[in-house]
Amino acid sequence: MSVKSWSSRNKLDLIVEVWEDLDCESVGARELEQIQQVLRERFGEGALESPAAIARTLADEGAVLRHPEVFECDVKWRERNLAVQSFAAELNFTGFAEAQKSFVKLDEQRQELEGRNDDKSLKRLRDIVAGARQDALLTARSKILDSSQREQAREISQWLTVWLQSPELFSDWLDLRLRSPEFRKKFGEGRRG
Repeated sequence: MSVKSWSSRNKLDLIVEVWEDLDCESVGARELEQIQQVLRERFGEGALESPAAIARTLADEGAVLRHPEVFECDVKWRERNLAVQSFAAELNFTGFAEAQKSFVKLDEQRQELEGRNDDKSLKRLRDIVAGARQDALLTARSKILDSSQREQAREISQWLTVWLQSPELFSDWLDLRLRSPEFRKKFGEGRRG
């Protein structure tokens, strides 16, 4: 789909506008994925609707649905999202030891997704890390935590930043960071996981 300026101000109107722009007689997986892409680009990942919800909206507008494709597309979308959500729940960046274990899981997941050329899931993985980084930054700014907890959160947010910039090199970088005199002076010798 070409880059277009959409006039709709809400999700439901945008779904219909994109469908009308596609100018298709029936709606199946390809059309639903294109509509999801426009929703993601316009309103962000959090505004994304399931293929079934989009199909329901379009059916209400008179679209003819290719039901087997809609069903299969929705099942695949839900499986991917459940896998991402359950993986995100396994990650913990609240302390150095927990963060190091989570980075091992992240690296394994990243390599698996790269091996499958699963760009959508890789983007979701990056979004998870970006969200964890934002959480760490909020923790680092907290007025109710003591300074050592805030400093640890600030350090972990830097780790997450480096992972986002260069996940392939992160493991080696972290090993060097943990051995650095600056880290040892700031956090002590016993902070390796």
